[in-house]
Amino acid sequence: MEQAEAALGLRLPMALREGYSLLGATRHDLTGNQDPLLPPSELFVHDEFGGVLVFRSENQGCAFWGVRLRDLDQDDPPVFVQSRDGWIPFLERISLAWVELVLSETLFSDDRLYNACELPAELIRELPRLFTHAKLPDYPMWTGVEEAPVRWFSAPGKLLRLDGQGDHSWLHVRGRTTADLESIYATVPGQWACGYSPLPEADELPF
Repeated sequence: MEQAEAALGLRLPMALREGYSLLGATRHDLTGNQDPLLPPSELFVHDEFGGVLVFRSENQGCAFWGVRLRDLDQDDPPVFVQSRDGWIPFLERISLAWVELVLSETLFSDDRLYNACELPAELIRELPRLFTHAKLPDYPMWTGVEEAPVRWFSAPGKLLRLDGQGDHSWLHVRGRTTADLESIYATVPGQWACGYSPLPEADELPF
């Protein structure tokens, strides 16, 4: 991290440094599956929006997450994401963005225990009754307002992310085990992208 700061000529916020110290070098499984955390040596400043220190990238480089240069003096500054509509507020603190990163990267870390489907409005309204709404603030999806806000739900052994609140919004799900994933199918009937074929057992995941 000190080498990265020297190369950039910047002092990184405390919450960013702490997240890297906990996850950056050792837990690629929690940070590098879909929209990965950048290694310290790849941190860079995006010239738009008055300058943004970028620490995460969409897997094809279509979006970036970062902290405005003018906010670097804060211990836990807000995070912005580059969307189709330009740079927009993502989450109000880096510490929250670390939580979101780990949740999202865990969700997509093993295709055997992941699935997704589009939900009609009546099923979307039922999700808070069927699962616990996670205490993470709503946040935007970089792809556009039609897939926002993003909300998380959970139950023992189950992790769910709903992208948007409109009719036919996408629900992404992860089971800790095959049985957990099958239980989601039984609870939320839908046209699941990966079908209902039997899935191989897998090691438990870290949520």
